[in-house]
Amino acid sequence: MTLFMQTKLLAYARILANEQQSFQNKKLFFYLLTFTFYFLLSTLPACAETVKSPCPPKLVMAASSSNIDTIFPDWDKSCGKPENFIYSRQQMFAELAKADVVYLGETHDSSVDHQNQLQIIQELQQRHPKIAIAMEMFQRPYQGAVDQYLAGKLTEQELIEKSEYEKRWGFPWEDYAPILRFAKEKQLPVLALNTPTEITRKVASQGLESLTVSERQFIPPFSEIHTDNEKYKQLSLQAFQQHQNAGHGNSSGAERFFLAQVLWDETMAEGIAKFVKANPDYRLVVLAGQGHIVYGYGIPSRVARRLRGKKLMQLSVLLSPPQETITSKDEVAIADFIFK
Repeated sequence: MTLFMQTKLLAYARILANEQQSFQNKKLFFYLLTFTFYFLLSTLPACAETVKSPCPPKLVMAASSSNIDTIFPDWDKSCGKPENFIYSRQQMFAELAKADVVYLGETHDSSVDHQNQLQIIQELQQRHPKIAIAMEMFQRPYQGAVDQYLAGKLTEQELIEKSEYEKRWGFPWEDYAPILRFAKEKQLPVLALNTPTEITRKVASQGLESLTVSERQFIPPFSEIHTDNEKYKQLSLQAFQQHQNAGHGNSSGAERFFLAQVLWDETMAEGIAKFVKANPDYRLVVLAGQGHIVYGYGIPSRVARRLRGKKLMQLSVLLSPPQETITSKDEVAIADFIFK
């Protein structure tokens, strides 16, 4: 493995270390599926819309930092001056307002992350009233329940029950409730993005071909589930092997495990791409875990693949900083913006 690959793998491991605490009370299957996302490298075919600058992401800070050299070691002078990569919230809002799709990468149990999500959504909605919100937190079969809540036909408690929120997501409802209340107040569409748990579990244990016709309606066509990049696959399976060595997995399920995690991202990307195609006058804000967003390799690259040929701007924000050096040397930026 090259030094570059080792560095990227370590970066994902550090992100995972932050996220693992969020999943202590989740079922083992959900934990396992989430695990490998933070180790993935992408060698997917390049799309013009997702080519990322090798320059570091912009840090969103309350005040300019006095230790620029510490934050940006090995600075590539072609990127400009390091201090130009320290942004205020207002500067970030101005740039995000230009994007067709904005990804807000969260740590699921961070209430501060969710407060910042709401603030960003509110700010973007003021600048462009036609905003939609896409949420990993709801699974596709429950889109109807979400729509009924937004239309005033369900109470919040009824939405929790009908979407099986506690069973299928389970992080504190009050972290997400203000976002949904704002969407209801402003009549903003909310997309239920995620793959049903039963389907992901079945694919992880038995493969895609085990799915029934009725189950397949909640995922993309098999032809759109891309697992054919060997480097991407091998690095993912290497992470799985590390997990196995820690006593959390078995090698016989590694291939299907990789397939299941790809299915997760592809399903969410399909929902986003369909909405963008059908609603060109809307801007879309996507709420998902950092592991689906870092380096643009989870959801964003798969959205761009589906919208190839369409003029599309996608920007990403990590609402909590990853524990890694922010470098510009032989590295794809982990995100466009990082809250620090």
